[in-house]
Amino acid sequence: MREIDIAYRTMFSELAQRSLDAQFEADYPIEGRFVTVPVKGKDYWYFDFPTPEGDKRRYVGPHADPEITARVGRFRDIKEHAKDRRRLVSTLLRSGGMTGPDRFAGDVVETLADGGLFRLRAVLIGTVAFGCYAGILGVRLPNTAMQTGDADFAQDFAISAELGDSLPPVLDLLQTIDATFRAVPHQADRVKVTAFANASGYRVEFLTGNRGSDDFTGKPSPMPALGGASAENLRFLDFLIRDPIRTVLLHRSGVSVLVPSPERYAVHKLIVASRRRTNDITGRGKQDKDLQQAALLCEALQQTRRSDDLADAYTEAWERGSAWQEAITAGLAMMPDVGKAALGACLGVASEELGS
Repeated sequence: MREIDIAYRTMFSELAQRSLDAQFEADYPIEGRFVTVPVKGKDYWYFDFPTPEGDKRRYVGPHADPEITARVGRFRDIKEHAKDRRRLVSTLLRSGGMTGPDRFAGDVVETLADGGLFRLRAVLIGTVAFGCYAGILGVRLPNTAMQTGDADFAQDFAISAELGDSLPPVLDLLQTIDATFRAVPHQADRVKVTAFANASGYRVEFLTGNRGSDDFTGKPSPMPALGGASAENLRFLDFLIRDPIRTVLLHRSGVSVLVPSPERYAVHKLIVASRRRTNDITGRGKQDKDLQQAALLCEALQQTRRSDDLADAYTEAWERGSAWQEAITAGLAMMPDVGKAALGACLGVASEELGS
């Protein structure tokens, strides 16, 4: 696995900061002001801005987030330089060994980001998020692991319920990209919508962690912050989206996003691979991609000296109980040997001892 030159890794970090700066300026007009609001014993930044109907309040982020608080402090000095950012994106894609999403997926993520999705602490997950890890880890990842026909986003239910803010209607946002987007009623509750699809079958889906027993799995949860969308309840998802990291999607002039940490993504893919329905070619293809991505990230984390991060994530998942252990063990049985060897090295055990 080839590492990316330090000059391009530095450029990626610079672009990530500039993209967040630009998003921050776009979200908050200069006429408004930032205020600190205590919620359940913790302080959060909100933004009050004037409208013809009176002042409105918009959620910004946790006061404890140093990046957010620093940007609040220098808000009036942040300026958008889209042309410079486009140049950085082009260089990273052309010469830096990094990969961006296909244009349509990038437009979907950018539109939802501009609507406030990541400001409201949603997380980009799935294959589109996987494409960000080359820049984060500083290694080249194969394009074959990044092909997809959908975009997936997740949000914690408690966060969605407590923010007191919301996206504009999701369908309205998506139809600015493609007028054929339509809401897809959920099979278990036809009133609720967790996914949207266009005429060519491209899907945008919203997910959340299962908040209770397995009785909730496969059922939609209303999400107050998601602009009228609900979210599919999935087991194991809370592990994936805990402590996400801020980075940049290499699309147009860069899109500031939140993605799962690479070590959590790797372990989660092992788990979901074991639970795929493989009675058709689509399910088998998704399972193969899960295992490939898990193996690649395990190898990358070992090579970039982040073994402790992967070991901690694996141990946390393993210690969550028998259902987690069974899923991990089943995933390991199908994992490519190079991935198992890397994971074993990070844990300090032989690959054949994994799962025991």
